[in-house]
Amino acid sequence: MKKYKTIFVLFLILIVGSCKTMKTDISAKHKPLPEKYGTAQSDTTTVARIDWKEFFADDYLIQLIDTALTNNLDLQMALQRIEAARSGLRFANGELFPKIEGTFTAATTKYAKYTEGFAGNSTTEFEGRTIPNPVQDYFAGLTATWEIDIWGKLRNSRKAALSRYLASIEGKNFVVSNLVADIAASYYDLLALDNELDIVRQTLRKQQEAFEVVELQKEVGKANELAVQQFLAQLLNTRALEKETLQQIVETENKINFLMGRFPQPIPREKGSLFKELPRQIASGVPAQLLAYRPDIREAELELRASKFDVKTAKAAFFPSLAIEATGGYQAFDSKFLFRSPTSIGYSAIGGLVAPLINRKALKAEFHNAKAQQLTAMYQYQKTILNGYMEVANGLSNLHNLQETKEIKEQQNQVLENAIEASAEFYRMAKADYLEVLMAQQNSLQAQLELIALNKRQQLATVSIYKALGGGWQ
Repeated sequence: MKKYKTIFVLFLILIVGSCKTMKTDISAKHKPLPEKYGTAQSDTTTVARIDWKEFFADDYLIQLIDTALTNNLDLQMALQRIEAARSGLRFANGELFPKIEGTFTAATTKYAKYTEGFAGNSTTEFEGRTIPNPVQDYFAGLTATWEIDIWGKLRNSRKAALSRYLASIEGKNFVVSNLVADIAASYYDLLALDNELDIVRQTLRKQQEAFEVVELQKEVGKANELAVQQFLAQLLNTRALEKETLQQIVETENKINFLMGRFPQPIPREKGSLFKELPRQIASGVPAQLLAYRPDIREAELELRASKFDVKTAKAAFFPSLAIEATGGYQAFDSKFLFRSPTSIGYSAIGGLVAPLINRKALKAEFHNAKAQQLTAMYQYQKTILNGYMEVANGLSNLHNLQETKEIKEQQNQVLENAIEASAEFYRMAKADYLEVLMAQQNSLQAQLELIALNKRQQLATVSIYKALGGGWQ
């Protein structure tokens, strides 16, 4: 009994010695979130709560997103990552319970003559005859092993697996949020290209008319060949722009088809949707709501939680583990005796503490690696929060400035439209030269394209702020 007490005391010393430098309370400095976004009002109302179907309110766009949510390949891969994490959780759950295995073995042992086994068997009779050499050994039964989770190693491993499973779900939600935003952004790109194509073709008609007028003026001596060539060059340049726009439309349609997981086909749309009225003020809520609504932040938080459990698991590996092993079943040296009950039934049970001694450096390396991974997860969590705040702040500022820029560009566009009409009239009256007409047409085309681009940027900014606030996946 005294011997066992000595061994137990030795185990306690090992445990205490292991605990001295194994601190699991790890922290990193972080800055608290601001109470609001810049000069925005502090209000908990946020568009992130709005379902994406209600937010976009465009039947064509809704159909595209619905199809993408069913067929998108990135989303399908995210769902498989969830399944993999679920399997990891099931494995960690299984580790908490005894393992029971059915076992059947057959063995042959031949003892050398000058051995204890040979001497014992050769002098032992069993049912009127000595035990043969070689001797057979048959076993059919159950084997059970169970590691008692004294220090919480298995429980912490299970908690880490659970956190990673939940993180994989948030990862899928982030894929959904990105997918909804990407489809919407590409859709508005396509609408902008449709409207740009209309403007280019309208400009082509005007330039064709101007070219025909200058040719007639050349015939009557009111214009020279240089003027004709300048008008023709401008006309050809706009035709090239038309072809470039058509190619961009094809590529954008194919991008949407790719996101929808299908081969190229026409994308139904209503190009007038580009100019739908936008809300004057986007409800952004307060920064603290990002922690609840943005799936990438929620994923980073769960990964951080998992890393904390990993550190505790790594620490528990230094402590003695208690394992129980039991075996029971039929055993005999002759197969005809194997299933005789109860004479062939045997069992054994053993329990013991095992403490690491030689490989402690490897365990320390694993522990320090887990600590480094936890700190990395902490910094990643803080980075994700900071990135989310910056995206929202930039988006709100962008929306405000785009609205003011659009109002200015609308005024400029109207002025340049009037300039085209005036330059054409003055040219006919010989009060303006052809360069002024060319310049007026070119400036008007550029202004109209810029105005369409501004409308597109407004729509894209709205999509971006919706995604930045954590909308699109609920």
